[in-house]
Amino acid sequence: MSSPLCTELEEPLSPSSDQTTPHPEGEFSRRTFVKAAGILGAVTATGLPHFAEAEDAQAAVSTAPHTVDLTLKINGKSHALTALDTRTSLLDALREYLDLTGSKKGCDHGQCGACTVLVDGHRVNACLTLAVVAEGAEITTVEGLANGDTLSPVQQGFLDHDAFQCGYCTPGQICSATALLEEHKRHDLSTVSFATGQTSTPELTDNEIRERMSGNICRCAAYPNIVAAVRAAYNGGRA
Repeated sequence: MSSPLCTELEEPLSPSSDQTTPHPEGEFSRRTFVKAAGILGAVTATGLPHFAEAEDAQAAVSTAPHTVDLTLKINGKSHALTALDTRTSLLDALREYLDLTGSKKGCDHGQCGACTVLVDGHRVNACLTLAVVAEGAEITTVEGLANGDTLSPVQQGFLDHDAFQCGYCTPGQICSATALLEEHKRHDLSTVSFATGQTSTPELTDNEIRERMSGNICRCAAYPNIVAAVRAAYNGGRA
């Protein structure tokens, strides 16, 4: 014999009337009303401002200038560029507009160093640098390192020590090595400097050279000769 409690629990629970009872045409259930109010509130609170912001952004883009006139000072000479797309990289400006093709396009992602040039004496990846940013700066490419027919110490070191094979990465390697020697003169430190405790005047050891040249990839693996070339340039021609 079941208790009144068991009997009461065994009875199926009745769903709410607003789920089962049909409503006359034109009337709304409480559930429908809550849904409609929620949707309307969401659109009013979040949707319309975003639509307005999107329209404002689109209007700004459509009226923004896409080209610019600028002058780049490269290897001591001024070069005027007219109606240059503001998205143009320094590398493309050098190669495609100014016919300075010494700087190479390798990865186009700033990972290989083939495009390395000097901007105000500091090495940069030209593929990641916008041309408009370099206006007013002193830009040096591999074409500007030699003094007439006399190679720079780094260029001579690369030649004497056969520090290249295919040569595609060599312009970037030479520019990077040139900046490396200037950084060392300024007593700039590297990870190796801190690891060896030489935090005042680091000695330019082979490990220092490897670390400071690590942003430049040589897929032909001429690394030992590259280190020898940099060391020779540092030592006045002696490896």
